[in-house]
Amino acid sequence: MKHVPPNYELYRIFYYDCSPLNKRIHNPISGKSIDLGKTDIYKLRLELFEELKKKRKVALRLGHIKDSGVWQIYPSKVKALLKGEISLGDVKEVDVFYEMRQKGIDMKIGIDIASLSLKKQVNQIVLISGDEDFVPASKLARREGVDFILDPLWNHIDPNLFEHIDGLNSTSPKPAKK
Repeated sequence: MKHVPPNYELYRIFYYDCSPLNKRIHNPISGKSIDLGKTDIYKLRLELFEELKKKRKVALRLGHIKDSGVWQIYPSKVKALLKGEISLGDVKEVDVFYEMRQKGIDMKIGIDIASLSLKKQVNQIVLISGDEDFVPASKLARREGVDFILDPLWNHIDPNLFEHIDGLNSTSPKPAKK
């Protein structure tokens, strides 16, 4: 068990995400219609957001989804196509995905880190991510005396992040290799 200082107090948990996309799309391989607003993951995410809104010391920060309207072939299949290992006719419904990107999340995280640090509202920030986009925010926090811990949940992190954090700590159990 780790030692917790006697004056340790949680300031707040910030949860960043995007509302799921609610639209009907058609798989280009099978032509199958998919109503994203009726999927289990759509319903689960909305329920999660509603529960988080009710929790004490939790702040829900939502960005938005940029809908490209474009289907992509998974990189492993593109590689196989280019090597001639498969032909275009071998690409199946499960080999493609609908491209969408979260927007506004990184900026919200950066602003929150800067605000908390500059206002001296926290002594420590634990960021669960591995994105190098947070280097400027982590540098600012550390310059302001904030202990900046990164938990990448055992994922690879960009080497540029190491010099701009005070510690690396994955607290969840390490997943078994496939």
